[in-house]
Amino acid sequence: MRLIIVGTGGMAKNQAEHFVRIPGVEIVGAVDTDATRLAAFADVFDIKNRFSSLDEALAWGEFDAATNVTPDKAHHPTTLPLLAAGKHVLCEKPLAENYDKALEMTEAAERAGVVNMVNLTYRNVAQLQKAREMVISGEIGTVKHVEASYLQSWLVSRAWGDWRSESKWLWRLSTGHGSNGVLGDIGIHILDFAAYGAATDIDHVFARLKTFNKAPEERIGEYTLDANDSFSMSVDFANGALGVVHASRWATGHLNELKLRIYGERGGLEVNHSPNGSELRACLGDDTETATWKVIEVPPVLTNYQRFADAVMTGSPQDPSFRHAANLQRVLDLAMVTETERRELKV
Repeated sequence: MRLIIVGTGGMAKNQAEHFVRIPGVEIVGAVDTDATRLAAFADVFDIKNRFSSLDEALAWGEFDAATNVTPDKAHHPTTLPLLAAGKHVLCEKPLAENYDKALEMTEAAERAGVVNMVNLTYRNVAQLQKAREMVISGEIGTVKHVEASYLQSWLVSRAWGDWRSESKWLWRLSTGHGSNGVLGDIGIHILDFAAYGAATDIDHVFARLKTFNKAPEERIGEYTLDANDSFSMSVDFANGALGVVHASRWATGHLNELKLRIYGERGGLEVNHSPNGSELRACLGDDTETATWKVIEVPPVLTNYQRFADAVMTGSPQDPSFRHAANLQRVLDLAMVTETERRELKV
């Protein structure tokens, strides 16, 4: 598979490090409008073909697939030309800024008949995959209640850098720079974490969003800090289960932690994921009488990057697809509407 990387920021480095280790994958080109950033990135990974625009790369055309690692608002205008050219695409999350654009991308990909995947990176967590298997196999019975959280602390610490002075963080706080806040940035991750792990889709949503004071007049340089910082969400699942989902960037002491609790009529599961690793715990059978939780050992699973490469090389579609990500985007869009209208909405 001949791959180009569109956008060469921080996440592109992470992706490239994965792709270079996959047999049969060759990174043949990189695209970025920032010449300095492009050169630095391409030098690290010894990428010879360097393009200052996607049009240049498409005119060259000597590639099979692209991974789109541009900022959120650029996903739609950069992915559509790739699809029109018949290229397979792995797109960073969220697929688009809103459901209408995400649906347009989905339908274009399906018409083109190409592999289309969205990099919902926590699908790489083996413990989440195992939890889903256990739910589907009926080990905990019918799911009744789900709790999910995604907690970050970069607004109260400098563990990842100083958000007050670094553009890579400031744009995430500004709707004018294409951000839908914590809901759009990591909300899509925790919604996928919850619905995928519990093996059931979300069909009703009610959300509250909050933007807290962070700077004088809510502005730093060119950035108006108006994107939401925290959200809490009540959801109903298609199987009848009730769920509570929340996320924040103000979670002191939690660098980047996801937690999922799934409770069924015969047992419970808990998935914890943090920079220190992942763990799956279960309370099953006789242990439900004593509230005893046991750790379940889980073997590694293929990453999104490996599954994307396999899909391109074998022609077999893989999840998470554009269609799935578009459906999640619909939930996110409706969550913002429920905040304004103060009412539950059906997905």
